[in-house]
Amino acid sequence: MAKEKRDTPEEKNKATFKEQFQALKYLPPLFKLIWEASKTLTLLNIVIRLVQAVIPVSMLYVGKLIIDEILRLIDNQNDELTYIWTLVAIELALALASDLLSRLVTLVDGLLGDLFSNNTSVAIIRHAAKLDLYQFENPDFYDKLEMARRQTNGRTVLMSQVLYQLQSIITVVSLGVGLVAFSPWLIFILFLSIIPSFLGESYFNQVTYSLTRSWTPERRELDYLRYIGASDETAKEVKLFGLADFLADRFKELADRYYHANRKIAVNRALVGSLLSTLGTIAYYGAYIFIILQTISGVITLGSLTFLSGAFSRMSGLLQGIMNRFSSIADNALYVKDLFGFFAIQPTIISKKNALAFPTPVQEGFVFDKVSFKYPNSKEWAIRNLSFHLKKGEKLALVGENGAGKTTLVKLLSRLYEPTEGRILLDGVDLRNYDLEDLRANIGIIFQDYIRFQLKASENIAVGSIESLREMSKIVGASQKSLANTVIDHLPEQYEQFLGKRFKNGVELSGGQWQKIALARAYMRDAQMLILDEPTSALDARAEHEVFQRFTELIEGKMAVLISHRFSTVRMADRILFLEHGRMLEWGTHEELIIKDGKYAELFHLQAQGYV
Repeated sequence: MAKEKRDTPEEKNKATFKEQFQALKYLPPLFKLIWEASKTLTLLNIVIRLVQAVIPVSMLYVGKLIIDEILRLIDNQNDELTYIWTLVAIELALALASDLLSRLVTLVDGLLGDLFSNNTSVAIIRHAAKLDLYQFENPDFYDKLEMARRQTNGRTVLMSQVLYQLQSIITVVSLGVGLVAFSPWLIFILFLSIIPSFLGESYFNQVTYSLTRSWTPERRELDYLRYIGASDETAKEVKLFGLADFLADRFKELADRYYHANRKIAVNRALVGSLLSTLGTIAYYGAYIFIILQTISGVITLGSLTFLSGAFSRMSGLLQGIMNRFSSIADNALYVKDLFGFFAIQPTIISKKNALAFPTPVQEGFVFDKVSFKYPNSKEWAIRNLSFHLKKGEKLALVGENGAGKTTLVKLLSRLYEPTEGRILLDGVDLRNYDLEDLRANIGIIFQDYIRFQLKASENIAVGSIESLREMSKIVGASQKSLANTVIDHLPEQYEQFLGKRFKNGVELSGGQWQKIALARAYMRDAQMLILDEPTSALDARAEHEVFQRFTELIEGKMAVLISHRFSTVRMADRILFLEHGRMLEWGTHEELIIKDGKYAELFHLQAQGYV
């Protein structure tokens, strides 16, 4: 049986000529983004380049007039020199203007590039925040995000290329008029000499794009290895476990593979490009010899020789550049497609038109009605046929082993996920009918894997309600409720102190201190429901009990969901939901579950023995 031929990653991602041309449709939206970055700089860029386009032919023509005038003056030495000096002054002015405009274009391109990069980065951050949580749990999404991030820098190069292309075409047309008037064959020779080089550049642009695209996962891995190999967050493990050589060797192996793949393309491109460039050079000198013979035979003047040879030389370079640049523009447009491809990703969890405001106050609470959920591309149910009622003012504890579905449940409650089956009701209305932002504004949630922001202490707390960033009284109040003030009051700069060691003068906190900071975020919101998903796991049993005791006192009358593995804390809840493999195993108060003598009672007594 014949062995099936499998495409390499590069072949699978290889861009065809058709795809390159199709990618040009992304130029208008790109120019729209550039225009939005700065209308003034964009217009200035266009105007400068249009002026630049006519300078080369003007200088060549003035040079022709100067040489012809010099030859005339040689034969008529008594004539005045006013005209020749005027021509020299005009050429000098054109040369100075050309240099000035070139520097101005470089300046404008740089400024516009910085603004575009900033605006695009902001747009990516804002768009990413709108997307669904499950999308961030998909490696294919991360590839798209990484490719989009890489387009924030240098994409104004594409704008410069397009504008320079227009500038070059105008210059070529003006130069071509002179060549056609002399001999149309020169134009034919020019095009004939540059076509092979154009095709070669187009081919290698496709290959380079294919390599870049197919290596996106590996390049993400390289960035990750570079980060964990030299990071304050991983330094302890790298030292203690002796991971330096492992990480360095793995990085080197992957980096070398990419280097060799890229080197092969670069070498082939250089060799083929040199051969094709030689053909263009030979064609140019063939035409140059023809012009010289015409001058010797007296068909054209010496000034015309200068103009035609200069025009032919410039046109050869410009046409070569136009062809190669067209291929490069199409190639860069493929990369821009990655940027707009990311922006094309849309969330599925959104507010409906005319969505309802979150009820204030809540009357009946939340009801899970036969709710089931499975993660995308997963065959296993994370939550299965779950039904219960979280009443107004009730505190619910979620209990179960790791992977039982506790965190998934609270994510469903806050609409970070949508039920695959069933529905979640709030005051008898499907959760999907409420305004999404209003819903989340009324739910304060702190996860076990909360982020330790390398920001000021006040900012670390304010992220719980970022619109209150300037309300110091509210921040201080939240820190007092979570006991974070006992940490902050001892910091050198207190609420202005940077936390973490990433920035100068930053102070690192212990796990327990960080958790108090994170808990303060929950108190920043005037939320009707608060969720604590094991955020106190770094505290000892007594400290956690005190935190939860304080928590229950401070949120009197509000709904709360508590997740903890410590049953001394769990028993403080009004009711307990015991989950196993995403299903409800037991439900009731602490006393009811102890009397039932089921799995909850077994684990409670087992854990209690550890404190005897």
